[in-house]
Amino acid sequence: MIVTLTPNPSVDRAITIDALLRGEVHRASDVRVDAGGKGVNVARAVTAQGGDALAVLPVGGPEGRLLEDLLDAAGVPRRSVPIAGAARMNISVLEPDGTTTKLNEPGPTLDAAEVEALLEATAASAADASWIVGCGSLPPGAPEDLYAQLVARARAAGARVAIDSSGAPLAAAVAASPDLIKPNHEELAELVGHDLPTLGDVRAAATELVAGGIATVAVSLGGDGALLVTADEALHARATITAAVSTVGAGDCMLAGLLHGLSRSAPASDALAEGVAWGAAAVTLPGSRVPSPADLHGIPVDLSHNPPAALALGQR
Repeated sequence: MIVTLTPNPSVDRAITIDALLRGEVHRASDVRVDAGGKGVNVARAVTAQGGDALAVLPVGGPEGRLLEDLLDAAGVPRRSVPIAGAARMNISVLEPDGTTTKLNEPGPTLDAAEVEALLEATAASAADASWIVGCGSLPPGAPEDLYAQLVARARAAGARVAIDSSGAPLAAAVAASPDLIKPNHEELAELVGHDLPTLGDVRAAATELVAGGIATVAVSLGGDGALLVTADEALHARATITAAVSTVGAGDCMLAGLLHGLSRSAPASDALAEGVAWGAAAVTLPGSRVPSPADLHGIPVDLSHNPPAALALGQR
């Protein structure tokens, strides 16, 4: 089972329009509402593919009740931690060419007792977990070392732990040496403190982190696929899709597929290919919808055991 902790979940409303024009009135052609937040998306994706997942999340206010209803309707097992504040609602504006504009609320302020309750609820679920996953931004009031604390508690419970965050919370978590981190290209550059224009630069940065104690570094690269680096190998995978609809949650689905493969003891190459296929499938779907098994058909994945170091990233 994959247990996810999402300290700052959201109700995600995706609105499709013809073109976004600042200051104008727009008529939506489609609206979709999903339970969101990075860890929630991971749990939703694993569940949609027939895997076992549990979402741990803070719940408060009418938005929190809607979050629970949406997760229940999607068949996603959850462990709700009551909080005084209301969960946030995020808005994504989608255009026909795949352009996605996001408006994210900051989320409720958590006090120390609510943070402790979240960590306790996650640790209490670790006994049956193949992976504990801490995902996403932190809400106001949460300490920057929340994910570092999660690493320590997961380790104490005997579970492997993965972190997908950014900025100071990711840096603090890295210092605690989780088993896996999944930054995107920009987050990795921020973590190491310099630009990473080529795939070789990304590999070098990831290799440095592995040498520092992170067993697996998986970097999502958008249209350039994903790179996975361990002490033994470096792998690059890229999928081809013909029409992008929404990029919301694609990186979360990539992480879900990767962990789903690793939890079944699949080789790292197979797990990475699975993750990239899930992420690519998510891009073809509206809003933050996660792919079902049927959505994976017809998505070829190219896997390389010798990543092209000179590949310039983000040039598409």
